Amino acid sequence: MSDERTPSDAETEIHQLDEDTVARIAAGEVVERPASAVKELVENSLDADASSVDITVEDGGTELIRVADDGHGMSEADLRAAVREHTTSKIDGLEDLESGVATLGFRGEALHTIGSVSRLTIQSRPRDADGAGTELVYEGGDVTSVEPTGCPAGTIVEVSDLFYNTPARRKFLKTTATEFAHVNRVVTRYALANPDVAVSLTHDGREVFATTGQGDLQAAVLSVYGREVASAMIPVEAAGDELPPGPLESVSGLVSHPETNRSSRDYLATYVNGRAVTADAVREGIMGAYGTQLGGDRYPFVTLFLSVPGDAVDVNVHPRKREVRFDDDDAVRRQVDASVESALLEHGLLRSRAPRGQSAPGEARVEPGGPRRTGTETVDHEPTTLEESTDAATSSDGTDADASDPVTTASGASSDETPLADAPASGSAETEADADTDSASRPELNARETGDASTATAEPSTEPVSETNSESAVDATATETDTNRSASTRDDDSRGTRDSDSRAERTFSAATEQRTLTGEAATGEETEFDSLPSLRVLGQLHDTYLVCETPDGLVLIDQHAADERVNYERLQEAFADDPTAQALAEPVELELTAAEAEAFEHYREALSRLGFYADRVDDRTVAVTTVPAVLEETLEPDRLRDVLTSFVDGDDEAGAETVDALADQFLGDLACYPSITGNTSLTEGSVIGLLEALDDCENPYSCPHGRPVLVKFDEAELEARFERDYPGHGS
Repeated sequence: MSDERTPSDAETEIHQLDEDTVARIAAGEVVERPASAVKELVENSLDADASSVDITVEDGGTELIRVADDGHGMSEADLRAAVREHTTSKIDGLEDLESGVATLGFRGEALHTIGSVSRLTIQSRPRDADGAGTELVYEGGDVTSVEPTGCPAGTIVEVSDLFYNTPARRKFLKTTATEFAHVNRVVTRYALANPDVAVSLTHDGREVFATTGQGDLQAAVLSVYGREVASAMIPVEAAGDELPPGPLESVSGLVSHPETNRSSRDYLATYVNGRAVTADAVREGIMGAYGTQLGGDRYPFVTLFLSVPGDAVDVNVHPRKREVRFDDDDAVRRQVDASVESALLEHGLLRSRAPRGQSAPGEARVEPGGPRRTGTETVDHEPTTLEESTDAATSSDGTDADASDPVTTASGASSDETPLADAPASGSAETEADADTDSASRPELNARETGDASTATAEPSTEPVSETNSESAVDATATETDTNRSASTRDDDSRGTRDSDSRAERTFSAATEQRTLTGEAATGEETEFDSLPSLRVLGQLHDTYLVCETPDGLVLIDQHAADERVNYERLQEAFADDPTAQALAEPVELELTAAEAEAFEHYREALSRLGFYADRVDDRTVAVTTVPAVLEETLEPDRLRDVLTSFVDGDDEAGAETVDALADQFLGDLACYPSITGNTSLTEGSVIGLLEALDDCENPYSCPHGRPVLVKFDEAELEARFERDYPGHGS
């Protein structure tokens, strides 16, 4: 019988951590930054049935966080228990967790973990108690004092010197403006979710916003976002049979007009059973409802409430309870999409599923080679050049050319020879007029203005097509199609043989000669570069990637990333000494949200370095007097809002804290706007011009945001992919 012995503690390096270390590790999961502490404390106040919650922070919350409420309060015994680990009055056990948590908090960690990394003082008195309340002081995980104190009914929690005993965590906090932006986002979420609670936020002695607590969601939006946004919000209300099948019982709230938007998704406030959360399915449903009415980098203002049975959603996914998981994400996405789209359609804010700014006359589409789909059916892919041209060829009375025949554009060329350009920005007077204008009669849509002559597409013929000729062409097409259809019915027996023969003939009848972008025979000439390898341009792939041959392989170049790099370095050079600025004839006043107004105070110097000069008119309004002139274009004054957002986001992601770093972050974003987009057909000359400009760049191999500009496939990789290296292969 073998001798089995259990090693003693002295024989192993594995040991149990002490309680203080465990507490600080747990605090790192729950309290990531000042906003995390604010979130936990505000949730406690709301769970305590408070009718008013006042939040005060200093230096973005790093020096002081104070949350005062008029909730039901706590006794001395309650206070002593509340700061212990995993203590709560909100759930009793696993059964409550699995049946759906009705309160915002339930983990029993907030006060204990916050107190582990700060100096925490709590004053509280129950509503129904007479006399004094109780003050408890908790520092670094230890209760240092408990004594009576005079205080109003409710609870006041003060958090000072956050992360004083975890210097590594404190060192990685961002700028004051960025940390406050996170605090503001949290408080805003709960102010909008609880319009019946008066919520106020004060930063460094200045009131940022205060809601009335009268139960009016529109009034809460007015307090937080301002009059401009509040007036653009429309109601969403769908429940029961009004929703597609899925777990959601109802969807309600407010969403903004498509033209009232921002460059940040921070204004998408979504709630599940009253809890402020993020969920990909919900966000995708919202954005899907707006479709192409918003640009790819624009987001609406949204305050949306989803009601769902507790057993159909898991709220215990994230330590900070900011994410949820649904049992059927696809169904939730469809339900949200349908609810928001219905509200937008009801208010006439969705014109069609056509590309942004281009109407689809008669609400009809023609899918090349496929069945006809009408109405507001959603396509499951971005429209191709051919599809866009098809929309443009639709007549103003809603009739379509037969899908089996080539679609003729205004220039008289077939649609696959003359691609339509990207649509103009929505919201302009010209865009609104488009709804009543036959897009086929507007050849200017076929030319895309890029701001650089070297990247412009060739101008098509502008010779108009008469309405009579267009109608005749449609009639002739329909007659010919009917005749062909009858003939095919009569010749069913012999058609199969003929088709087989014709397919055999066509198999090898295509031209095998390599052609350039202009359609001419390729000369085989290569262009020599200094930084880039020698390239012979073969063509474009999907009007997005340049296909080039190198001496030892193949290169694909992302035309947008390439042009973005070129524009970025041009901007850097232009802004190196002093930005070119354009004074406005008259100051333009902009109303800012609470978050934007607070960021303006911190980033005024950075704004002026870029050429934006603005003066504060009141707490929420600034008057813009000067704007940057960029690459022969003058930025619109309202772009100042986007600049503020990019500053805050850039600091949050990269830790940029200097004016120069913040300005450079914005230049990277700014370079994107005038750059050639994907799905843009280029001439051979413009391709060579782009490559030569890219070759002159200091770093031609990545865009300002770090994406690769070119991808190279060398000969060895190509041979390996085609398995030309198998044993016995002679060549």
